[in-house]
Amino acid sequence: MEIHPIAHFCSPFTSKFGIPKQSGLVEELEGTIVFEPKYRNPDALKGVEDFDYLWLIWGFSGNRHSATSLMVRPPLLGGNVKMGVFATRSPFRPNPLGLSSVKLRKVEWESERGPILHVRGGDLMDGTPIFDIKPYITYVDSHESARSGFVDRTPVHRLRVEIPDEIKELFSESEQKILIKTLELDPRPQYHQELQKQYGMPFGQYDIHFSVTSEGVLRVIGISRSDNDNAKFVKQPDGK
Repeated sequence: MEIHPIAHFCSPFTSKFGIPKQSGLVEELEGTIVFEPKYRNPDALKGVEDFDYLWLIWGFSGNRHSATSLMVRPPLLGGNVKMGVFATRSPFRPNPLGLSSVKLRKVEWESERGPILHVRGGDLMDGTPIFDIKPYITYVDSHESARSGFVDRTPVHRLRVEIPDEIKELFSESEQKILIKTLELDPRPQYHQELQKQYGMPFGQYDIHFSVTSEGVLRVIGISRSDNDNAKFVKQPDGK
């Protein structure tokens, strides 16, 4: 069977670094779904506006190598415990397919690129190929008493985030909220978390530079432009 993208995802995250590890963890995170020319027909979306959530089936286009093991190290478990690949949502799978539930904010029926879906809560990188879209149906997709394996026993850990005012001013109020919630989830690789080391995370037209203290505080220490090859710091808090 051959599958081809029906659409691509547009996101403020231009690399996989920093993207929330599950859909819905940052509910305010906005993205758009732009269809391939073959599917830019309103008929294909007739009725979709009556659904609050959609399932996206997509490809892990940011992975540079194929899965080499049937055991993986889930980030939620600190990257130190191995689990079976089919008991996790690891991107390193025999078939690199992802599944995400996103909230449908609105349908833009007319644009230069045909109908566009505006969604929230996605965990997809900018440019991610989407292979199919299905409606989320409560009575079959929601199981309130279902067990969730090791996820039930391992709560999501969130950091305290500090961003200098001069950097906050570069973003709108909604962008600030999205950025803070994303950073709270600790974008660092679980297997490589050095205290005080500087990390960089793309977010929109900027690269966000940060470090994490031993007290679990993530401090944004600078910001640079990411829309050209000669990025430089445009703001950095004094003495930090």
